[in-house]
Amino acid sequence: MFNKHPKGLIPAALSNMGERFGYYIMNAVLVLFLCSKFGISEEKSTLIYSFFYAGIYLLSLIGGYIADKKQNYKGTIMAGLVIMAVGYIVLSFPITANSGNITWLLTLTCAALFLIAFGNGLFKGNLQAIVGQMYDDLEAEAAKKGEKELKIAKSKRDSGFQIFYVFINIGGLIAPFVAPLLRSWWLNAHNMVYNASLPALCHEYIEKAEQMSAEALGNLYQLMAQCVGDTANMADSCAQYLQIFNEGIHYSFLASVAAMFISLIIFLVTKKQFPNPGKKEAVAAVQYSEEEKQAMAKEIKQRLYALFAVLGVVIFFWFSFHQNGTSLSLFARDFVNTTTIAPEIWQAVNPFFVITLTPIIMMIFGSMARKGKEISTPRKIAIGMLIAGLAYLFLSVYSFSQGYPSATEFRELPIDQQVKAGAWVLIVLYFLLTVAELFISPLGLSFVSKVAPKHLLGLCQGLWLGATAVGNLLLWIGPLMYNAIPIGYCWAIFLIVCLISMGVMLAMVKWLERVAK
Repeated sequence: MFNKHPKGLIPAALSNMGERFGYYIMNAVLVLFLCSKFGISEEKSTLIYSFFYAGIYLLSLIGGYIADKKQNYKGTIMAGLVIMAVGYIVLSFPITANSGNITWLLTLTCAALFLIAFGNGLFKGNLQAIVGQMYDDLEAEAAKKGEKELKIAKSKRDSGFQIFYVFINIGGLIAPFVAPLLRSWWLNAHNMVYNASLPALCHEYIEKAEQMSAEALGNLYQLMAQCVGDTANMADSCAQYLQIFNEGIHYSFLASVAAMFISLIIFLVTKKQFPNPGKKEAVAAVQYSEEEKQAMAKEIKQRLYALFAVLGVVIFFWFSFHQNGTSLSLFARDFVNTTTIAPEIWQAVNPFFVITLTPIIMMIFGSMARKGKEISTPRKIAIGMLIAGLAYLFLSVYSFSQGYPSATEFRELPIDQQVKAGAWVLIVLYFLLTVAELFISPLGLSFVSKVAPKHLLGLCQGLWLGATAVGNLLLWIGPLMYNAIPIGYCWAIFLIVCLISMGVMLAMVKWLERVAK
């Protein structure tokens, strides 16, 4: 798998894996944590999540610009890791939210999220740009040895980014277990039991007391008896449960801090193996004649047009795929049996499938390439959109078959009348979404590294992440539909979005293939 890849690929992937481990500890629980800590609605929680998630990728544009301008990719990456560590430190303080401090405490939490997003912007795109430069250098060396060697070198780029993507997901596989397990341990240490539905009912009781609906009040007393035992003073029991419930999550963010520093150490020890895209291009630029510069300017325009065309399509993939942190997390909490597995842990299914399926998909793509039947990157992206649509088709059909109403109506039902889905539903869903992701995300990064002008590598990788940001800005729409309409219709809308995007991509595919050659 690693044969004939640049020697710096694995160190870069390990550094990225450490950062992603710390990030996914927080990301897996963020939406549900905001709800359980502050008692805010799912709509408000996912709106904060959408802006945070978009900020991570939008700020990659700034990170790419800084690295390109300063010609210091490595220093920018290290600064990003330090800034992220500061954000996680702020999140780790277990301050209990109440009516007197909720405004400034929520503001402080959002400020910490901004630090994490800004640090991520400095780190993420620039490390990917360095990986792209590794393959530029590999191809340049191969070209000196002949056409056959150059063809082999070029075939390594897509698989290289897929390897890089596997390491990201090794961190993502372990991370979702950290906060839920620590939270359950902390609850058990205080003679309490975890229940995903109880925090929302506790907040509702603190706000409304006995004015809650009869169904909600009945659900609260039933769950409180099971999880806490003491229902004599319900207000105190609710406040205590919320405090212990959230403290366990706060402490898990210390693991994120440790992960940032481990990633920084790996990068510092191995950074001499990494190329600096800016330095190489600065030397080459003085060798161009005026005619060459004019020809290059025309080619650069075509490359940028192709880049923006693909970015426009993948916006809608990320809008659909990143529902795993919003409406799909809420679905796991509300509609899936969580008595043995916390809803946040289901986010580990996606990286598990990435790790296990990537070698299989790489083998298939490699076999097709050897037979002269290689599928182009733009065509792979179109296929990925189709597979993402199939995932939402499955979930929509299942939801209609169960007669599921909107999530708001479902939560108001007495607990005994809430028919929950089995774990297999989430496993099938995330299997299909993961296959779609493997056709789009790592190969999209590879496509960007192919078409990006060499002196704008950091900025163009930032543009890919910027497109992801635009998709993330739309994430709040999913939970809005999830709570307002029967959820089968909610998933059907995502199906339609994926199919339209696939059609647009197929319409452009021949032009994109010409530009990427």
